[in-house]
Amino acid sequence: MPRALIVALGFILAGLGGLGAYFLPVFQTAANSTSASDGLPNLNPISAPTQPFTVLLLGSDDDAKFVPERLNTQSMILVRVDPNTKQATMLSIPRDLWVQIPNQGWGKISWAYQEGGTQGAIAAVESNFQVHVDDYVWIGLNGLVRLVDKLGGVNLQVTNPVMDNYYPADLNTTDPYGYYRVAVLPGATHMDGVHALQYVRSRHGDARGDFARSERQQQLLLSIKAEAAHLNAADLPSLAGAFNGEIKTSIGLDKARALISIANDFSGPSVHRIVLVPPYTSDGWVAGQSVLLPDWNQIRPLVHKSFS
Repeated sequence: MPRALIVALGFILAGLGGLGAYFLPVFQTAANSTSASDGLPNLNPISAPTQPFTVLLLGSDDDAKFVPERLNTQSMILVRVDPNTKQATMLSIPRDLWVQIPNQGWGKISWAYQEGGTQGAIAAVESNFQVHVDDYVWIGLNGLVRLVDKLGGVNLQVTNPVMDNYYPADLNTTDPYGYYRVAVLPGATHMDGVHALQYVRSRHGDARGDFARSERQQQLLLSIKAEAAHLNAADLPSLAGAFNGEIKTSIGLDKARALISIANDFSGPSVHRIVLVPPYTSDGWVAGQSVLLPDWNQIRPLVHKSFS
């Protein structure tokens, strides 16, 4: 899939809109067809989607500690978009959720990608949450850093401090097992890519643990959407070359064009955010490791209400 197209998908799906017509010039490269009169691509009209669809967003620690293509997913966010009601829902799935993984047995849901790739992750989500996943988007650590940097950074309102003495020093280093201290204080702040990654990746020093991290990840996605709305066509060539394989998706060109046609219909108030805090989950200890135990009697009705 052309890198320029993947850039568009990263914004549309991760940010749920924001670029609208600005992304039309991207398809000059993707479609390899140009109008002599205005420099825009000669593309056949495509009807905007009218039926709800679901996309699984996957984020991995793809540093040197892992064998390529044998990664855990450190973040999993299930997104449902309803073009009719112009509503969207983001459900953060905890990485330590203890589930039955198809063809693998019991384990943390983050392990599903390591053993079965994207299809394994999708199967684990579908079988446990009893939902259908239409497509996926995967992004690595450097992909997120490059995305935020190419946007010129993001503006975030930090409500709770992040104090982490054991943040992984695993990017651009020969020692991926090192650590350093990260501190993010409350208040309005502008973050570059590295600091935005620290903000959404940190796991230590927050009493709410992974739940707080899930909230920060959703907050960053909406901030990316806000910054993407300020782009113009002249910014796209450098943006398109920034990722270098750090984003992968199952979505094809035609569907991406259709998604762009509805991108501007979605704004912050129309995006519902769900994090599976207690009583939907509880701390547990299985096979000598700390896990989150799901209460499916409460989770599934919640999910079916928003994803059916």
